[in-house]
Order: sequence, then structure tokens, then C-alpha cells
Amino acid sequence: MIYVDLFKQQTMNERLLTLEEKVQPFKERAFKHDEEASFPVENIEELKDIGYTGLTVPTRYGGKEISLVELVKAQEIIGKADGSTALSIGWHMGIVQNLGEEQSWPEDIYASFCKEVLDDGALLNNTATEPATGSPTRGGKPETTAELEDGNWLITGRKTFTTMAPVLDYFVVSATLPTDESVANFLIPRESPGLSIEETWDSIAMRGTGSHDLVLENVKVPEHHLVTYLMPGNKPAAGWLLHIPACYLGIAEAAKDYAVGFAKEYSPNSIEGTISDLPNVKQKIGEMELLTQQNKHFLYGVAEKWDKASYEQRQEMKPELGAVKYSVVNDAVKIVDIAMRIAGARSLSSQNPLQRYYRDVRAGLHNPPMDDMTIILLASDAIKRAET
Repeated sequence: MIYVDLFKQQTMNERLLTLEEKVQPFKERAFKHDEEASFPVENIEELKDIGYTGLTVPTRYGGKEISLVELVKAQEIIGKADGSTALSIGWHMGIVQNLGEEQSWPEDIYASFCKEVLDDGALLNNTATEPATGSPTRGGKPETTAELEDGNWLITGRKTFTTMAPVLDYFVVSATLPTDESVANFLIPRESPGLSIEETWDSIAMRGTGSHDLVLENVKVPEHHLVTYLMPGNKPAAGWLLHIPACYLGIAEAAKDYAVGFAKEYSPNSIEGTISDLPNVKQKIGEMELLTQQNKHFLYGVAEKWDKASYEQRQEMKPELGAVKYSVVNDAVKIVDIAMRIAGARSLSSQNPLQRYYRDVRAGLHNPPMDDMTIILLASDAIKRAET
């Protein structure tokens, strides 16, 4: 694969401008993929073609190793064009970045995977959620099992919410080892016998993410494909998960822009000029703009702090990281609601993008970390600081 765009550009601003230009066609395709609940394969291929999917690969393997600030700004740009595409590719981008920072996989496995990302556009995602366990952030043990037999792992189970399932090359699957009840992640190639995708995704939100079920029936992988053990209890801080609020911030911006454009053009015969001249409409536009600016500063500021922090300092950022997700996503819901109030009943038309934005932003409430867990964490942190 020849990177004709992003890999030739040396600065973040150059790459972001190029990305903004390249994702414009995503806007036109978003309606079709939402209506059909189809996966935007062409969007992902175009992101591969410009080198986007390799930007978080570490420089030691030939990637750009972009900062978290650049990642969230890039994901915001994609989210503004198409939320489903942004959330989908965001998982790959963030996981690759996180693996490079944590160095938690065996070096040879990660190096080989990175080479495939750069040479062939390989994609991966974590698959941890199961019907019986719910969100993995709640601490449920996987019912998926992995048993060692003759130097290979035999893995059996079912995973839900496997985002980007139609195009993934690798699945990082969490499974319980029955011998000692420990839990580990396994790297499973798509072509593995016994692996299949069951097309179950019927959500009314983020319909283009292809988040189907992954079915594993005695899937055999080599022993060294156990890439990491998952320790119960306190998990490391995860700055890479800021790709989630970045996506929803982008969706909210698209809604705001639509509402402002509508207000500047709509001129009912009951008034002179357009409704953008009306004080009550200006009030709503100002409220949307205020929330947008606040959340940009919050998201970018915490991402920049992460980029500059040591490993030890990053582990103290969990409350801030959760607060960003909580604030941005809940405010994104508010922004879209205000935008729909400006556009009125026509915002509920199936042809109007605002109704898609309304459905899509609500999906963020169910992405990790969950709101209740964030609030409890913030409270615990405040109490702890008050005791010192």
C-alpha cells in the first residue's frame, strides 16, 4: 500500500486538513447506510488509502505515532461527516495506540501486526461484551472459554457488539481459562476455521457500525496468540477511549451546523428576514455554541495533558478521562435536541439528518465508561482528596 497523502505530511494541521477534505463524501453516504443498516465499507477503504489507519502505529515500526490530541481531533472530523464510520475506525485507531504505549503484547506479535496495518491495511477490534456479562467494564467474567490442547488454544463462545465486524482482519477475544479461572485476551485472525459473524445488529442508533455477533466454535489458534492476561480489579487509565467522546462531539457539531444553516435560510412570511434574526433562535444557537466550545476545550485539554504526562501521572487521570466522556456525550445529546427545536417538526422527517444525529448521539450514553460509574469515581476521588 502506498500512502499518497497523510504519511507524506509532516504536521498535525496538514493531516487534519487533508482528512477533512477526504471525508466529505461520507456525509452523502451516511443517509443510505443508516437507512439500510449497511456497513460503509467504502469509507473504511478510503481511510486506509490515505494512510489514516496506520497513523497510531509507533514510529519504531514505521508509523506516525500521532498524539492523543491529534487522534481526538481526527475522530471528531470523521464523526462530523459520519458517526458510524468514526466510532468504527476509532476502536482500531485507539487500540493500536494503546498497545504501542502499554507494550502489553509480546513484541513479535505486535510488530507483525503493525507491519500488516502498514502494508495491507489490517484492522482489529476488541470483542469483550457477551449476552450474559453485559459491558466488560462492569467486571463480568467471560463465558467464552479457551482450553489448551496440543500446543493450540481451542476457543468457544459468542461475543456481542463486535463493531466493524464486516471488515475486521483480527479479533481480540477475551476468554476464561477453565483450568485456573484466569482471563486472557487472544488474537484471532478472521480466516480461522470455526469463526463466523452472525448479522444481529438491529439498533436504531449507529446503524452503520456493523456491530454484529462474533461466534466462535472450537476456533484453533497457536499457543503464542494468548497476547495478554487480564488482571481483575484496577485497570490502567485509558486515554485512547477519548476517541468515543470525540466521535459524538463531531456528530453534535454536524447538528449545530445544520440548525444554524437552516436558521439563516428559513424565512416564513410571518416575519421579515430569517429566523436567525429572532432573539429566541439566537438564544438557542448561542447555547449550542457555548456547549461546543466548552467540550472542545475539555476534550483537547485532557488529551494534551495525557500526551505530556508520565505513566504514573496518567494513572491518576481516570476521573478526568471519565468526566470528559460524560460531559461531551451528555452535552452532545443537548446540542442535537436544541438543533431539532430550531428546525421544528421537519427535524423528525426521515429525510432530515437531524433525526439520525438524535439517534446516534444517544448511543454514546452506552459506550464506556458508563455515566454512573464515572459519577461514583468522581465522588470517590473528591472524598479522597478532601481527606489528605
